[in-house]
Amino acid sequence: MPEKATTERAKNDLREGKSPSTAAGEFVHEEIEHIREGKHGARSPQQAIAIGLSKARRAGIPLPPPGKGQAKESTRRSAERAYEKGQEGAEPASPKRSRTRERVLQRESHRSVTRGALSKQAKTASSKRTSKSRHEAAMKAVATKGKDGLRSAARKAARTRSKKG
Repeated sequence: MPEKATTERAKNDLREGKSPSTAAGEFVHEEIEHIREGKHGARSPQQAIAIGLSKARRAGIPLPPPGKGQAKESTRRSAERAYEKGQEGAEPASPKRSRTRERVLQRESHRSVTRGALSKQAKTASSKRTSKSRHEAAMKAVATKGKDGLRSAARKAARTRSKKG
């Protein structure tokens, strides 16, 4: 069950006109925090991301499941089920099932969401995209950031450049 604050931040992102995948990012952040706090683990950064996206779909975020050929068939079916449950407002999973799921995840590693692991995941995901696709995403980000967001992004970029020398 996602925290109320996370759901509210995601709904706020949608109201601001951000994409469903951006709104779903709030749930992914929550999942990463849970793993870092020691609530449970994950086998890989991809699993942590998948859990977050599934929670987002179940919470009603209109994040469509991956298309044919984009993910394994079982993953697609699972995403479709989560999406449908979220759109129809189904009740949460049984406490017994939730506890079992949590117990299984507690046996997994907490190193899967370290800065290095997430950085590596982001780089491999980015390298699979075309240059044009990355550029379009950056331009869309610029359009939706707003004045303050652009200013802080520029400061962050300047800091990064100065560190690299």
